[in-house]
Amino acid sequence: MEGRRREEGKKEGRKEGRKGKEVFTLGSSQSTGSLDNPSYQLLRRTSPSSVPLVRRGASPSPSLSFHAGVFFANGQRWRQLRGCTTLALRELGMGKREGEELIQAEAQCLVEAFQGMEGRPFDPSLLLAQATSNIICSLTFGLRFPYEDEEFQAIVRAAGGTVLGVSSPWGQTYEMFSRLLKPLPGPHTQLLGHLNVLATFAAQQVQRHRESLDTSVPPCDIVDAFLLKMAKEEQDPSTELTDKNLLMTVIYLLFAGTVTVSTTVRYTLLLLLKYPQVQERVREELTREPGAGRAPSLGDRARLPYTDAVLHEAQRLLALVPMGVPRALTKTTCFRGYTLPQGTEVFPLLGSVLHDPEVFKQPEEFNPDRFLDADGRFQKQEAFLPFSLGKRVCLGEGLARAELFLLLTAILQAFSLESPCPPGALSLQPAVSGLFNIPPAFQLQVRPR
Repeated sequence: MEGRRREEGKKEGRKEGRKGKEVFTLGSSQSTGSLDNPSYQLLRRTSPSSVPLVRRGASPSPSLSFHAGVFFANGQRWRQLRGCTTLALRELGMGKREGEELIQAEAQCLVEAFQGMEGRPFDPSLLLAQATSNIICSLTFGLRFPYEDEEFQAIVRAAGGTVLGVSSPWGQTYEMFSRLLKPLPGPHTQLLGHLNVLATFAAQQVQRHRESLDTSVPPCDIVDAFLLKMAKEEQDPSTELTDKNLLMTVIYLLFAGTVTVSTTVRYTLLLLLKYPQVQERVREELTREPGAGRAPSLGDRARLPYTDAVLHEAQRLLALVPMGVPRALTKTTCFRGYTLPQGTEVFPLLGSVLHDPEVFKQPEEFNPDRFLDADGRFQKQEAFLPFSLGKRVCLGEGLARAELFLLLTAILQAFSLESPCPPGALSLQPAVSGLFNIPPAFQLQVRPR
């Protein structure tokens, strides 16, 4: 666990690290905090009853965040925005058959796009991101784009460019010194350009919905749901359903919904190329259970324990967001003999939890069997926390889990995956590791089963 406390108007914090110990201080605007070997048991002991991590911490950089919307909200704003977003997703069918059918339909479009690449090596990054982006665009805006649409491709590439930018060494440097670097030329201008593409598209879609809103019918998507609730509460001075909060919530959904699931599916495909025996075992399970006559459904998950285990192990090994988003202490707290002042920002180091050798033996190895019991049934691991935990757990967890399962099973039901290069030559090391762990690029060949 890593902690920090912002102190407005105070001098730069001094660095006082003690190798292998618990307390350290970050420079710049960050001061007294704590660091401990972030094992799963420690994180579980640091529960809301012992350390009150109710508030979202400040955004990492004033220049790279929007200071509005559900992601960095606290208090009443957070409750209203999260409640409205969660309710809208539920009303649109998430967790129900309607939501599953939406994902299955997009999975079929992805399979057809893969078929167009049959026999030729290709990088699956763009197609995967377009599939996941279409799912979130359908839910948020009521829109689905053809994969060949150039504007859509630009939006998807902007989301991917943002992930690479904020995770690069320069992006992390800019995060620490944004006030100094913002007016200067440098790679951060490209990052800000990517953000502007996403913001412009989101603003255009919100305006389109505002102009066509019909208050007499149920909402068709998340933006409609927000606008209808905003209309009901426009006379309420305490409402947090404002234009700015709506826009920033939409941008967060567009960004996260595009990059997180697609990156995880891409990494899973890389693992299946690296370990063909695992791929063969998954294909055998898919042939035995749903068969070739119908598309896999979420109801098949319990009958596909090894496939489910492969997905969980891929998420664990990747640790897509190695350092979780910050939480802030709501009151001064004593932790392991150290006093953490109210307002200290605490970062749960999820990557260390997912690679904790006390829970996951030989954690750097890819071993889906760790998620199976002696009888071959799927078994949950309490330390499997890629979506974080607590009240501020990722609000899209249910949607992401459904997408991961349905997209991967659709691909593997339709194709055998091959690599143009020997499996041993494939690297699993992240190409970029920062706020996100980004897998390396690779080429893929698909052949119909």
